[in-house]
Amino acid sequence: MQKVLGRIQAQILRSRATNALANGVRHEATSAKPKPAATSKEFRERQVRFNIKNEQTQGRPLYLDAQATTPMDPRVLDAMLPYLTNYYGNPHSRTHAYGWETEQAVEKAREQVAQLIGADPKEIIFTSGATESNNISVKGVARFYGTKKRHVITTQTEHKCVLDSCRALENEGFTVTYLPVQANGIIDLKQLEETITPETSLVSIMTVNNEIGVKQPIDEIGKLCRSRRVFFHTDAAQAVGKIPLDVNAMNIDLMSISGHKIYGPKGVGALYVRRRPRVRLEPIQSGGGQERGLRSGTVPAPLAVGLGAAAELALQEMDYDKKWVDFLSNRLLDRISSALPHVIRNGDPEATYNGCLNLSFAYVEGESLLMALKDVALSSGSACTSASLEPSYVLRAIGTDEDLAHSSIRFGIGRFTTVEEVDYTADKCIKHVERLREMSPLWEMVQEGIDLKTIQWSQH
Repeated sequence: MQKVLGRIQAQILRSRATNALANGVRHEATSAKPKPAATSKEFRERQVRFNIKNEQTQGRPLYLDAQATTPMDPRVLDAMLPYLTNYYGNPHSRTHAYGWETEQAVEKAREQVAQLIGADPKEIIFTSGATESNNISVKGVARFYGTKKRHVITTQTEHKCVLDSCRALENEGFTVTYLPVQANGIIDLKQLEETITPETSLVSIMTVNNEIGVKQPIDEIGKLCRSRRVFFHTDAAQAVGKIPLDVNAMNIDLMSISGHKIYGPKGVGALYVRRRPRVRLEPIQSGGGQERGLRSGTVPAPLAVGLGAAAELALQEMDYDKKWVDFLSNRLLDRISSALPHVIRNGDPEATYNGCLNLSFAYVEGESLLMALKDVALSSGSACTSASLEPSYVLRAIGTDEDLAHSSIRFGIGRFTTVEEVDYTADKCIKHVERLREMSPLWEMVQEGIDLKTIQWSQH
């Protein structure tokens, strides 16, 4: 037994000596090399800086998604409340006071909306929102004039409801031209002019894009369409109340408006339909013939009153809102772009509505960044298509690479956004972009000066 214990003890001593010798050799070898990154001061500082384990969100996130929807202005709610409680008559009831008083309120709202866009109140049709307004415009005009003209023109960057309405028309035998846009998101007017034929009944081009904020040259498009005797429809959901619009000066024949994009209630919108020269359209909904027979159904008086109040406030405060939004947008962009390299602004930097700021952060996955910024309500594109994991079709249309399209974030700034919210969002964004890039092998390769486009990736 003693012999066995002696052998074990000798073995242990021998192994310790071997380890000590190996450690000594390793120490000598490593002392000649540069300090490894794993034990460097820089690495420890980065670990502390990018640590997210202790981050806790208290309360609700900040809201920077004004293109999806806007909070209702309290003054709009004040205008609506009487019609949600005491004044509950049907505005189409002509035989008693309950109907008369709500009809009067609805007509006042019609005037308020008309004043915002320089129209006649009789040209305003109340709908359930911009999606319905777009459907009525595109399908209604095309079908009414379909016996003589069977060609419609739109762009590749329109809202989904316009594109799907056009696809529905294609199934009915119409020809639809989807105009491409330039790299800055704006159409080529010469190409539009060449595309218009004697068969064309309608051109539908949105005023301000809901994903990248680009403003189309509506004045020039209106003039061109009027000279060629083609009706011009514009989806102005993102533009009404934010930039000055005049349907007569801009030769607009149909315009779609949304209530909840201008600090009004959800579930209500409006459609401007020109009376002189008269625009005829086929209604897509059958019923009692309300709203000049173009949109049957009882007008929801409280919602219409809310839309009217929101339109009046937008007209009064447009200049102030524009200055405030421009200030905050420039502050956010300057703060992010001065701290981070490889940040790309999508869309034209000049012909744009600054409240919609779409940025691509190269070498960062957009969904990962959104998850990291969980205490700020942001979006990677349109709310109507955000459930899809496909890259934004708007960004693909302006020629954005797929990896950059996947790394885009849309910042929506509005009337009630504060300086503190913008600064907090910018700082958080900078921190998490740097953290995610630190984990990216692609970012490491770029730092070493490797051009990723020259690499031939092997497929497995």
